[in-house]
Amino acid sequence: MSNSHLFLPSGFIRTPLQNGLGRYIPQLQRITLKFCKNNGGSRGVRDFIESDLMEFAKSNPGTVVYLKPRRHRSPCMVAEYLNGEREYLSCHEFSRGEVHKWLSYMCTRSGIPVMRFRKYQHTDYPTIQGVWNPFTHQAPEISVAEYPHELLSKPADMGPTATEQLIEIFKRTQIEDPASKPGQ
Repeated sequence: MSNSHLFLPSGFIRTPLQNGLGRYIPQLQRITLKFCKNNGGSRGVRDFIESDLMEFAKSNPGTVVYLKPRRHRSPCMVAEYLNGEREYLSCHEFSRGEVHKWLSYMCTRSGIPVMRFRKYQHTDYPTIQGVWNPFTHQAPEISVAEYPHELLSKPADMGPTATEQLIEIFKRTQIEDPASKPGQ
């Protein structure tokens, strides 16, 4: 088993600025594709730019796409998020499909750094009532009573059942509606 998880920063799961409670705001602010016009390692990035970039830009209008040609350099992607985080990815010898997959991955990320979760649930407003248990709303006499207890052993008066209520409603409508009586 690897111990690499011990070196990850730890924290609680969170949503950037409560995103998605009102409307959803894509967190990817801008993406920069750096590539070489001649280098063979940039072929997949160039193919993506020629065929899929316009479709990507139309489907993600909130994301700014920059193209930065550089001579004799390895291709890379730099994603900048609304929270100020930057993510760098080397695209050396990526195919066109791989560039598209990594770009869609960066679009769906929040920009929050990868971290180890301390707990799988977290709230900013913890309850002041304490933890709920089955005896939370019970009478305090129950906790000190000795069983069998005469008063507590009696069934509770629940009132009329649903069937009894329906029969009563039916009888009232029969009395009030003379047109429904037979023989008239």
